Amino acid sequence: SDVFRKFKDEKGEFKAMLTNDARALLCFYEASHLRVKGEDVLEEALTFSTKHLKSMLASQGSQYLNAPLAEQVKNSLEIPSYKGMPRLEARRYISIYEADVARHSSILLELAKLDFNLVQTLHQRELSDISRWWKEIDLASKLPFARDRLVECYFWIIGVYFEPKYSVGRAFVTKIIALASVIDDIYDVYGTLEELKLFTDAIERWEAATVDNLPEYMQVCFFALLDVVQEIEDKMVYEGRSYCIYYAKEAMKGLVKAYFGEAKWFYKGYMPTFEEYLSVSVMSSGYPMLAVQSLIGMGEVATKEALDWVISVPKIVRSCALIARLVDDIKTHKAEQERGDAPSGVECYMKEHGVSEKEACEKIKEMVESAWKDINEEIQKPDRPPLPLLLPALNLARMMEVIYHQGDGYSNSTGRTKVIIASLLVDPVSI
Repeated sequence: SDVFRKFKDEKGEFKAMLTNDARALLCFYEASHLRVKGEDVLEEALTFSTKHLKSMLASQGSQYLNAPLAEQVKNSLEIPSYKGMPRLEARRYISIYEADVARHSSILLELAKLDFNLVQTLHQRELSDISRWWKEIDLASKLPFARDRLVECYFWIIGVYFEPKYSVGRAFVTKIIALASVIDDIYDVYGTLEELKLFTDAIERWEAATVDNLPEYMQVCFFALLDVVQEIEDKMVYEGRSYCIYYAKEAMKGLVKAYFGEAKWFYKGYMPTFEEYLSVSVMSSGYPMLAVQSLIGMGEVATKEALDWVISVPKIVRSCALIARLVDDIKTHKAEQERGDAPSGVECYMKEHGVSEKEACEKIKEMVESAWKDINEEIQKPDRPPLPLLLPALNLARMMEVIYHQGDGYSNSTGRTKVIIASLLVDPVSI
């Protein structure tokens, strides 16, 4: 970060010349989001660049901000491109690049459009195949209390990896996250504590013979999960990677244990301390499980050593899970309390520290920023694991920023989320 000190004057303030160059200021702003703990100059750069970019944007017809650049600044102030969904950032930038006639290359632009549309066609085929599976297992009508969000789940996973080579992985992880969403609703809103204990035990044993004591609605979900894991196991055996299946099962067991832990709190009327809450709820965010399953879907990069690493919930995975849990809590805790759900991190923090809801949310937002700095540190370390192993965790964190930016865009996906999904999965870029 010391390189940024050259942009300061003798008084230790950022040079005034920076405020006259919107493009440089935007780069300054974006770079500040890669900061790690202790990089005070980048904290200052974020404050400085944010202030002046907002000022430029508010000044209609600013001499420093033409129309295409103004759109880019607006998008970046909403969600910095570093924290955005890579596929969505590309879609938006194509339009911005096209509008900047003086700067763009027509050949490069055409190539970008063709590439986007070709990959979109692949994604449409994948979603069609996964939708066929979803209709066949018919969980939406058999378990009407659960959220039916298959398209949103697929959208989430193209945020983790959109590249054509991960087609098999996307199908597998989309099915896993869709089933995990249903299981989450079983634990949150439908199952009795006795039923939930039986289901938790059945997942732990992972045997078809264990379902006899389960109610019928749980059997449906249990067999669907077993079938999905068996499907990927057949592929892994064929590829000589049968060792992956142990990790797929263990990751699901860890998720269900966390769900059950929260259910016990709810039925006992127990309010955990904030740290106690996080020890369970970071796992129940689903992100440690998804980090494992995503890696399994990446092919040969998912060695046994890599899977041992990811299932141990290393710092980058814990940080992305912390972001998932805390962002979710900030955006959904009011609605959850109105439904009578178990206490969220906001309520736990308020009670333990004797602060208001607003104060608790501000403190939790600081924790989210701290977790982002930890992710940055893990990615920038010279002795880090190979980057492909780290990207799923980074991209999972990014998806929380995208989907929950204006509230719970997963459970309530009719507004902004629907528009974004359409731009990626329905509407091609005009050639």
